[in-house]
Amino acid sequence: MNTVTIIGAGLGGLTLARVLHVHGIPATVYEAEASAGARAQGGMLDIHDYNGQIAVEAAQLMAEFSGLILEGRQQMRVLDPDGTLLLDQPDDGTGGRPEVQRAELRQLLLDSLPAGTVRWGAKVVDARSVGAGRHEVTFADGSVVATDLLVGADGAWSRVRPLLSDAVPSYAGTSFVEVYLYNADIRHPAAAKAVGGGSLIAPASGREIHAHRESGDTLHTYVVLTRPQEWFAAIDFTDPAGAAARVAQEFTGWAPDLTALITEADTAPVLRPHFTLPHDHRWDRVPGATLLGDAAHLMPPNGEGANLAMLDAARLGQALAAHPGNVEKALSEYEHEMFPRSQAVATEGAEMQELFSRGTSARDLVAMLTGAE
Repeated sequence: MNTVTIIGAGLGGLTLARVLHVHGIPATVYEAEASAGARAQGGMLDIHDYNGQIAVEAAQLMAEFSGLILEGRQQMRVLDPDGTLLLDQPDDGTGGRPEVQRAELRQLLLDSLPAGTVRWGAKVVDARSVGAGRHEVTFADGSVVATDLLVGADGAWSRVRPLLSDAVPSYAGTSFVEVYLYNADIRHPAAAKAVGGGSLIAPASGREIHAHRESGDTLHTYVVLTRPQEWFAAIDFTDPAGAAARVAQEFTGWAPDLTALITEADTAPVLRPHFTLPHDHRWDRVPGATLLGDAAHLMPPNGEGANLAMLDAARLGQALAAHPGNVEKALSEYEHEMFPRSQAVATEGAEMQELFSRGTSARDLVAMLTGAE
């Protein structure tokens, strides 16, 4: 294995590059974004002890990771739409799902790699097999690289996936509308009190309000709506006030402390539709190529996506290190473990989404979380 080419500098691609580096295997990561700070990297992530943290350990970055943890953010509250507090689970430090900022975790991974590992501004336009397990990747600037191993870590609309699979993402039936509230304890005290020190969930049939308390006294709201894409297309998101008002209409009659998480936003609403691949998505072994993360097993947000991508990366890196003279054995071993693991998570997430779309209430959610009958 002379060259390893990773497409995508998200958490999965960077984790793979880092695990390979730990084992003395050089790799190059190609990323379409112009720089590490070209766009916002999203909000908080809970990194689980049964997948994401295993990847951090494989990357030999646990000490550095510990320094990113936002203390107290594992607290979780469930409220009824009328504002009644039904569950308030404290963060006692034993939850196994510490919260970190996605951007800080990504920067930690970037800083752990040798200079020049990531090639920025490298947008892939084509990837093709040239035989004998080798591939060529063509970029928007016309440059071409050939590689012995091509890994697609390039997300939902992967340019590498068509080499292995005909599957195309389809709309999952739900979308987020995201906003932020800044300096919340001072400027948005009612919303801040509702959220508490960690996260808030307020569910109802076909709609939910989720919110996280992030670093710097920031509240990050995720409005979840089960609606067709045409419904969202009728909203003019170039008119932030009008868009926020239209989304808030879906929560008429809800407690003002909850709707304030939409109506008092300090940022324009951002629509994030959810797409999915088939839960049992898999492919026949293609010499010299594989996928990880959303490129391999895209699913609606369920708290597992980033964790799965990082664990994919760790397992793939470890398999390549274990079989240095046999790439195909390593890829087969990785895919054999990854396929059923990701399918199980996708199936569980879809079942939960179906429960909410059918009308799971806040009290139902509390019963599920606490094991109450």
